[in-house]
Amino acid sequence: MDEVGRTGAAQADDAPARAVRIQDVARLAEVSTATVSRALATPERVSVEARARVLEAIARTGYVPNPAARSLRSQKTYMVLVVLPDLSNTFFSKILRGIEETLFEAGYGMIISDLDGSPEKEAHFAAFTAAGRVDGAILLNGHLFGQSRDGKGSAAKLNIPLVALCEAIPDADIPQIEIDNRAAARRMTQHLAQLGHRSIAYVSGPAQNVLERERFRGYRDGLRASALPFDPDLVVSGDYTLESGVRAGEDLLARAKRPTAVFCTSDEMAIGLVRTLSSAGVRVPEDISVAGFDDIEFAAVAQPALTTIHQPRRELGQTAATVLIDLLQGRTTPKRIRLKTDLITRNSVSSPR
Repeated sequence: MDEVGRTGAAQADDAPARAVRIQDVARLAEVSTATVSRALATPERVSVEARARVLEAIARTGYVPNPAARSLRSQKTYMVLVVLPDLSNTFFSKILRGIEETLFEAGYGMIISDLDGSPEKEAHFAAFTAAGRVDGAILLNGHLFGQSRDGKGSAAKLNIPLVALCEAIPDADIPQIEIDNRAAARRMTQHLAQLGHRSIAYVSGPAQNVLERERFRGYRDGLRASALPFDPDLVVSGDYTLESGVRAGEDLLARAKRPTAVFCTSDEMAIGLVRTLSSAGVRVPEDISVAGFDDIEFAAVAQPALTTIHQPRRELGQTAATVLIDLLQGRTTPKRIRLKTDLITRNSVSSPR
């Protein structure tokens, strides 16, 4: 009877196949078992050539690392929790990609927590984290577990590294990765004023949101710098969603005197607003200019394409993951990092006509 090699050993056809071991991978890649372990756990400590041989050997042998054994040896899970306020928001897509690719390069996986405004979900993930199921967490929800956005409540005591991303957490002694929302909103408001607009409406985010507070201050700064008065009647409430943009459009359509420009503090709201105005026969930008914030994927293909503030979302995710990895590996990190934004001009804004 012919014999077939299985995982490097000749075995009879009716013999059970032996599970592939780390030694098999090391032999095929011509490296030590320690190098294989480092290539999986801390790839930055392995040369590019050696890591490539290890990954090729893993692919050829079908080796599956044993995460349970790895965790027992190191007392680590090699998993990171990423806490989102709302996974359905397209804003987070590139941020998650940046986080995931950076964690993967360092040998970590990620678990996504979609809080979706649920206190029960938040309590569940706080307990999950406190139980040591992850090594660290990246928080995009604007507060610590157990606290509200205004810092009230008793925060859960989590003895793992934490990083706040996009939404700063007031008084939290953890690294914070963000953009300068106030400066960006001021820049957009001044851009509209420089085009000749004297009546600039503002569609806000949720009142309790730290991003909204900063962007509203930036809007006021931009008006002041352009010698324009602040008119509270030009402030329309929103919540960053497409639906609130539709409602804002209906509000403006009902007015006898309409602004010549509208600054929406999210692209989704701007897209909803444009759709509502266009359905009513109001032309954008000929009748009303509309600007957004974020530069999500749909901003460039909207009709008309949106003038907006570009956030470097992928870089934000990469930076947050890099800072967390530094903390996990005992390196010091800055407490606050602000990334640069850009004003992107497209067809939804023009001079008033």
